[in-house]
Amino acid sequence: MSNLDWIEEFPCAITVCDVAGRILEMNAKAGATFQNRGGKALIGKDLFDCHQESSRQKIREILERERPNCYTIEKEGMKKLIYQSPWYRDGTLQGLVEISLPLPGELPHFVRG
Repeated sequence: MSNLDWIEEFPCAITVCDVAGRILEMNAKAGATFQNRGGKALIGKDLFDCHQESSRQKIREILERERPNCYTIEKEGMKKLIYQSPWYRDGTLQGLVEISLPLPGELPHFVRG
């Protein structure tokens, strides 16, 4: 596979941390989303320091159970899908990826079979 640099300008916020919660990567959208907390300067910092205890516990649970967490939020009139999932290298847990995807006000739903 080629080393495509598609993630930097992808229109969703993508943040990656290791199993200890250290932020490894943020794309441009994630940096902009968290600008008021330091933006891309958060890379290398502890993800747990950016969250309240209930969120820290959820992150620990995702990593311990190795299962994704998915939910929607609305913030400043914008709906978003938040998808948090463990990520792996050669079958070994490496940490967590969070993708924050903006959603349109009306979202079609299709059942395919």
